[in-house]
Amino acid sequence: MKTAQDYLDAANAVVPKMDAKDAIAKHAEGKGVFIDVRDSSDIANSGTIKGANRIPRGMIEFRADPKVEAMYNPIFKKDAEIYLICGAGGQAALSGKTLHDMGYSNVTNIGGFAGWKDAGGPTEA
Repeated sequence: MKTAQDYLDAANAVVPKMDAKDAIAKHAEGKGVFIDVRDSSDIANSGTIKGANRIPRGMIEFRADPKVEAMYNPIFKKDAEIYLICGAGGQAALSGKTLHDMGYSNVTNIGGFAGWKDAGGPTEA
């Protein structure tokens, strides 16, 4: 039986991680699509990255699949620079692995929101 750690290890093996300061620089340059994969209640409690898209981990497959026309979000382009954030980095890694498996080639885990905030990244409620 696989464990949660097995899934995280597999995700971390294919989804690169980026330091919060480097991610903040990308954000400042207007590069990439930033997605917070936490549930809306978590975001409501802490805020999120300024301008981030809010797509819960449980909806990633549906929002990223153009064949699911009623749910597809056009921010998902196969060659887009996609930066994922969550509470601590685990959900971002797992979401990134899913996107990688769906053919998205440039997906990065930028860790947890606390790290972003502590590094001085711009936020919004």
